[in-house]
Amino acid sequence: MKITILCENQASYAGAKVCLAEWGLSFFVETDGVKILFDTGHTGIYKHNAEQLNIDLHDTDFVVLSHSHWDHAGGLQHHNFINSKKLILHPSILEKLPANESQKLKSDFEIVASEIPLEFADDIFFLGEIPRKNSFEKGMYKDDKILDDSAIAVKSKNGVIVITGCSHSGICNICDYAKEVTGQELYAVIGGFHLFENDPKAVNGTIDYFKAEKPKYLYPMHCVDFPTMSKFHQIFGVQKLSTGDRIEL
Repeated sequence: MKITILCENQASYAGAKVCLAEWGLSFFVETDGVKILFDTGHTGIYKHNAEQLNIDLHDTDFVVLSHSHWDHAGGLQHHNFINSKKLILHPSILEKLPANESQKLKSDFEIVASEIPLEFADDIFFLGEIPRKNSFEKGMYKDDKILDDSAIAVKSKNGVIVITGCSHSGICNICDYAKEVTGQELYAVIGGFHLFENDPKAVNGTIDYFKAEKPKYLYPMHCVDFPTMSKFHQIFGVQKLSTGDRIEL
């Protein structure tokens, strides 16, 4: 599997000369002949960066949105796909987006909406609605439960690879559900963890969770503040990745 970061809050050293960055997240995932555009940031920057990194987005097999927030779904309004792609999302995303944005998605894409886990390619699952089970995670953002917040899980011979957008539903809740859906233990967890030092209960609970689970790879980014990222670096030795970086598993 190869994951290219098309958009993250910062540009990495690898992408510094050719990539732009903005607050948001977008991945291009390639695994076993399947190519997935996962989230799109806020603007068309992901397209610019894909071109600079020699990725042809027209080769995309599936587009997946993790949730409705502007910094993950907004960029899809700027797509330039010639052929209609399958767009996988939670159905409430279409209700939450502004009417004109929702209509564009309905017009331009083949919508596959699911509240329940969906195996949309061999061993690749859209998790749908995430059960909130861990007491240390709020499982919401402000006053919104964000039931549309989801992730994808990929089965591998080494365990499940979890790819998240912002993890408003709780990164540990997501990982628990990925394990349940795939029947595998955690191998890698990649994406936005939504952890900030002003919520020490969630930060400390998540650290304890990953100490117990022991995934081989942890790549928190996007919505994780510096003090929390520093803790993850000190405890797990994680490397902060940004726009232009590639992960190969």
